[in-house]
Parts: sequence; C-alpha cells; structure tokens
Amino acid sequence: MTYPDNFENKIGFDAVRASLRQFCATTLGTPWVDDMSFLSDFEAVTSSLRAVSEMLSLLSGDESADGDGSKSISIDGVHDLRPELARLRVVGTFLPPADLQRLAASLSAINSTYTFMASRRDENGGSTLPALADVTSTLLDFPDLSRLIDRILDRFGNVRDNASPALADIRRSLAATSGTVNSIMRRVISRAVGEGYLDPDVTPSVRDGRLVLPVSPMHKRKISGIVHDESASGKTFFIEPAEIVEVNNRIRELTIEERREVTRIMVEIADVIRPRLDEILASLSVMGHLDFIRAKARYASEIGGILPHLSPSPEIEWYHAVHPVLLLSLRRQGKEIVPLDISLSSPASRILIISGPNAGGKSVCLKTVGTVQYMMQCGLLPPLYENSHMGIFDDIFIDIGDDQSIENDLSTYSSHLRNMKHFLQRGNSSTLVLIDEFGGGTEPQIGGAIAQAILGQFNRQGIWGVITTHYQNLKQMAEDTPGLINGSMLYDRHLMQPLFRLSIGNPGSSFAIEIARKTGLPQSILSEAEEIVGSDYINLDRYLLDIARDKKYWENKRSDIRRKEKRMDEVLAQYEQDADTLRQQRRDIIADAREQARRILDESNAAVERTIRDIRKSQAEKEATLEARRRLQAEKLRLSDADSTASVPEPKALARAPRRKKRSSATESPSRLQPRPLAVGDFVKLDGQGTPGKIIEIQGNNAVVAFGMLKTTVALVRLKPTMARPDSGATAKASFISAATTDAMRERRLHFKQEIDVRGMRVDEALQAVTYFIDDAIQFNARQVRILHGTGTGALRQALRQYLDTVPGVQSYRDEHVQLGGAGITVITLT
Repeated sequence: MTYPDNFENKIGFDAVRASLRQFCATTLGTPWVDDMSFLSDFEAVTSSLRAVSEMLSLLSGDESADGDGSKSISIDGVHDLRPELARLRVVGTFLPPADLQRLAASLSAINSTYTFMASRRDENGGSTLPALADVTSTLLDFPDLSRLIDRILDRFGNVRDNASPALADIRRSLAATSGTVNSIMRRVISRAVGEGYLDPDVTPSVRDGRLVLPVSPMHKRKISGIVHDESASGKTFFIEPAEIVEVNNRIRELTIEERREVTRIMVEIADVIRPRLDEILASLSVMGHLDFIRAKARYASEIGGILPHLSPSPEIEWYHAVHPVLLLSLRRQGKEIVPLDISLSSPASRILIISGPNAGGKSVCLKTVGTVQYMMQCGLLPPLYENSHMGIFDDIFIDIGDDQSIENDLSTYSSHLRNMKHFLQRGNSSTLVLIDEFGGGTEPQIGGAIAQAILGQFNRQGIWGVITTHYQNLKQMAEDTPGLINGSMLYDRHLMQPLFRLSIGNPGSSFAIEIARKTGLPQSILSEAEEIVGSDYINLDRYLLDIARDKKYWENKRSDIRRKEKRMDEVLAQYEQDADTLRQQRRDIIADAREQARRILDESNAAVERTIRDIRKSQAEKEATLEARRRLQAEKLRLSDADSTASVPEPKALARAPRRKKRSSATESPSRLQPRPLAVGDFVKLDGQGTPGKIIEIQGNNAVVAFGMLKTTVALVRLKPTMARPDSGATAKASFISAATTDAMRERRLHFKQEIDVRGMRVDEALQAVTYFIDDAIQFNARQVRILHGTGTGALRQALRQYLDTVPGVQSYRDEHVQLGGAGITVITLT
C-alpha cells in the first residue's frame, strides 16, 4: 500500500499517468491507465514489466518480420465499439455502414495481431514473447467476419453495388433514370437560356432530393413547374420543371427502395455478427490491454526506461536513475539532468540520511526514489541503467511537503507527527519510508531529539528509508549506528552553487553562512551570527568537507597503488617465466654444442689416425705420404665446411679459432701489430666516452686534451684514436651538463605544476617535498606557486612557513582567498 492518499501528486507521478493517457492509441487503453495501481506481488510485477520490455523491443525493431508479412502488433486500427456492439444485442438492430467499417478495421487489427503472435510460437508450444503471449492468450481471430464485411463495403465505407442482386438492379435503374433527368434538364436549361429566362452559366440545384433550377423572381412565371424553395434574400426561386417531375418521382422511389435494400443487408450482417459479440468484446478488451502496454513501452522509450534485475525482497542498487518528469522538462529546455546513483543494502546501510544545502537537490532525490520505485511496482520500466537491482516493497510511505489542515485543526508539525505515527504502526522490514526535512517544524532541540528517537525505532523495526535533514545529531547518529548511513548533496564552494549530485558515505554541509553571503545579506549580520554560534560550529562543516576530500584522495591513492602492484606482479611473473625459458634454452644450446664438438673431435681424431696408419704402412714413401696428407687436408676441408653450416656458434668458434690465429699471424703486417703512438694534433676519444677531443700537449705518460672549451690531463692509456672530429658548435655545447641531463631538465620543466598537495603527509615528508618543489620553481622562473596543506591543527602550515622564511628566493607568502581555500592554501611569490 501507499500513504498518504495524495501519494502520486506528492512525488510527481500524476504527470506520468497523464503522459500514458496521451500515448494510448485508442480509448480502449485509457481505462487501463486509470486503473493502474501499486503492486506488491513479485510475479505480477515481473510479468507486467516483461510484457512492456517485449513490446519495447517490438517498437525498437528488434523483432523482424516473418514470411506471412505480419511485422508487429496492430493497435492503431482498433476502435472502441463497445456501446455500438451492446446495442446490437437486440434482434432486428444493425450497425450503420460507418460503424460497420470501423468494426471491420478493428477486426482486421485483431486478426493481424493474432497472426503475429501465432508466428512467434515455437515447436514446443512456447513463444519468443512469453509475457505478451500470456496477455493475448484469450485473443481470437475473425477472418470470416472480415471477409463478409469486405464483400459488402468498399474501402470508403459505402455498400457495394454487388452486395445483393436486388441492390444491383435498383442502382442500375437509378443510374438510368438519373441520366434521363439530366438529359431533360439540359434541354430545359437550353431553351430557358435562349428565351432569356436563365443566365448562361446557371447550374441545377437539389432541394429535398429533387433536381431544381434557380430562377429570378421576375421569370418565375415563365417556367412551368413546382416551386420548392426560395433563397433567404428572396431573390432566387427554386423551381422543378414540369418535364422532369415524373422522372424525379421515379428517382425518389428508387432511392427509397435502395435504402430499404441496404437496411436489409445490414440486418443480415448483424444477424451473423450477433452470436460472436462476446468473443469480439473480449478480443477488444485484450487489444485495449495491448494498447496500455504499448503506451507504457512508448513512454519507456521516451524516458530511457529499461528492465533492471528484479528481486522479490527489498533491494535498492540503482545506477543513473532519473525522475522521468524532471528529465522531460529539462530536455525541453535543452538542459541535462544529473542522474542519481544510490545503493542501500540490509543490514549495514538500510536507511540513508541525506544532508546538504537548501536548493541542493535533497527533495528531488527523495521524489526520484519514490517515483522510480513506484513506477516499477506499477509495471512501468524505470529510467535507470540495466545493471541496476530493484526489489519489491509491500508499502511506500512518504512525508513530503506541508499537510496542515484548518478543518482537522492540524499544524505543520502536527501533520508530520501524525505521519510518523502511521509509519511506526504500519512499518516493517518490507516498508520504504521517504521523509523530507525530518524533525522540522518545531523547536530545533526537542525536534531533533524526537526525530532521533523515531529514527532509532525505524531502524529497530527494519524499515528501509531515505530521509533528508539538517540536524547534526541525526548525522552523528547515522555515523555511529549500524543500519544507517550518511549521504550528502555535493556543493561547489568555489562557485557557490549546488552540484545536485548525491554522495553516499559522508554527511553534508548546509552552507548556511555561504548561501546567506551569496544572497547579499550584510556582512555585519553574518559576523554577528558567527559570533553567536562560535567559530567551532562554523568550521565544523568545513572540517567535514576537508575530511571527506582527504578520504577520497587517499582512497584514490590506494587504488593507484593496488593497480600498480598488480601490474608489477604481472610483469614480475612474466619476467620469471621468460628467465626460466632462457635458462632452458641455454642448457639446450650448450648440450647441442658439446655434442657437436664431441662429434667433430671424434671425426678429426679418426682422420689423423688413418693418416698415421697409412704413412706407417707405406714406410714413409714420398708419394704415399703426399697422398695421405692430401686425404687429411680433404678431411679438414670437409670438417671446415660442416663447421661453417652448423647452427651452434660455440663449437664453430672453438674449431676455427686456431686457423684464424694462424692466418692472422702470417698475413698481418707489423704496423697493425704495433700501432703508431699518439702525437700532438691527433683526435682521440676518452675510453668509454663518445665525445671527440684533440691532443694539444704530451707530458710523459699523460696528455693534455681539449674537449671543446674544456682542457684536461688524461693518461695516454685511456685515449683511443678516432676519425671523428669535434663539432664546430661544440663550444656552445661543452659543459659539465650532459645531453641526458638537459633532456631531463626540459622534461621536468614541461611537467612542472605551480601547485603541490602535501595534505596527509608528515611534517618531515612535507618539508622534503616542498624543498624540491621550491627549488624547481626558482629554477624554472615561476613567479607564484601554491601549497595545499589543509587547515587541520595548523602544525603543518606553521612548519612550512618557518621553512619558507629561510629560502632566499621567496619574496612573500600569504593565505589563499577565502573562496578558493583560505587558510588551507599558502600562496608564495618568488623573486
């Protein structure tokens, strides 16, 4: 149930209901909108929401057409014919052709919807649209009645000539007779124009179903016939010429016969329709229900409604929720709405206490919670993200606005207390209460005490709720009591304007002094008010904000540290895996190299032994010895070729090293083995360095070398000759600062910020950070910098300023402007 009786008006849901009426395509759907009510049965809510979600998918085009051409549910052609069909129950009555045509359009829409839903059934009797299938389970189709009406009426709602043989004969006779009348009338007009009784451009008129001529009063005696009428001015008489009186009489007779035949046909059709009236009315009721569902789907498309995760028990975990009426209003104004993220979970945080400045969005937040929850339990898709979770409440109680009553002798505070009494009597663990300005309307101290006691009872009863307040004792209670949680509407202290964004976990500030100053109250009044309440009370809100900001800062720091640690663990694990792989590969390579070296040595030894054996066997004959040497040389070449194609480098280097050494010793010139000594004028590089220099003097084992503008004495053994020459611009570049140092300084200059945040640091850490910061600022010629140290106890601020007094480059320092941070920020001017 909901409380009070004007619940929908208080949360703004009446505008939602009005919009749904406008989205209905027929009056069959509007009664469903009027009867829509709050549901607490989980199955009923679920089936209703799923039906709307399925209809929304049809409207958005997610469901494709089948081969039978039926693309979707047809609603637009349906008409509310319940009064007309009720009169048709009497035997002998019939529907006029216009009403029969509307019935034909309705039956066509019913048949199309029936065919569409049948096409969504699968082989097992299920449906791809199960919720809509349940709604249309009693829907019937009427193809025979549709064919019958289409055979009788054309697309303009007129009875066809071939509706019956008699009607066809009557209309043929009527057409022939009308042709005769027209022929006679043309002759009469031609003769009267010739005699000057009628104007040449005169045209016949019809009076009482008879063809007549408009004649001026002076000539009315000139044309024989019957006067049927005269104009209002009396300047025209309408005369039926005597020549066509009989023919007009025949036309009148045929017209009466035609009307009689049409009535007979309509009665016959009514006799066919009458036995199926109950089926038609039931199907029209189903179409009205579908019209209601489609209206809800069209409204969901308008506001971004979506089907969230549903739970049979109370649950609130919403992301990007908005009030639909406010959303549409701001959209028409070209503005963006600030969405609401809210999460309440039992038992840790079941009742949310929202505080913050006036006009900061507390009441809007409260109404958003009430409207979104009420929408969902009325079967409307709520406007939030699809990853949201929503539960079912048995009751929603609200206390918003002023319910004072002269008739009932209730003041504002009395009406609030009456509501609280009702909440306490009826509330339970499935109740959601929404209270605005809790405890207001009476003396603050006792009002806050009563509110705190009521809040405690709410918590003990397991009631869920969202409550707004300015009372500090309720904020403190929410901070210390399980089941309660603080929340605040954020406010920009620098711009002095609300942000309309809810932050859960910290109490908010009322910003009474700041708002009063913004509205233009004299400073003398504000100063006196601050003296009355004391500086501690004035600074309390500021301290709370500083704490909340610092908490958020360190939470972000912890998140960054966790993310970096996770990344380091991943990189370390990858490095360890790569190291294991490399170690295994090294072991494999060494093993292959040893095996290949052993094979090469075995083959070499075998070749040497064969050569020795051949020499001994031939007893050192010259030709045999030469032949053995040739074979040994061929074997060496074969081994050398095998060695050059080997994949393992270590054995190849061992096998070829002696040969390279021998060739080198045989071919290398003495000048390469004994390099020329260094002399004055040679260009050299210092061992391990890349900058070239020039020898300008040799002193024993040392040399004086010029590196640009720098001259230095270096041991000759540390110098290497080089072909490089010192750059012509070396004079400008030569210094004790390397290029890497210059790049690092340039990088630091690019990323230097004129503000440092030392809040949360110990004094020694802050002093060290500020020392480096001031050094960089002086080096980079900054004129003014800021240190964010917060207010706190003032110890950090005092220590930093004592240090600044000792820095020669600091010209002055001061507190930041009060609107930009005041005593929590020190602004430094550098020389």
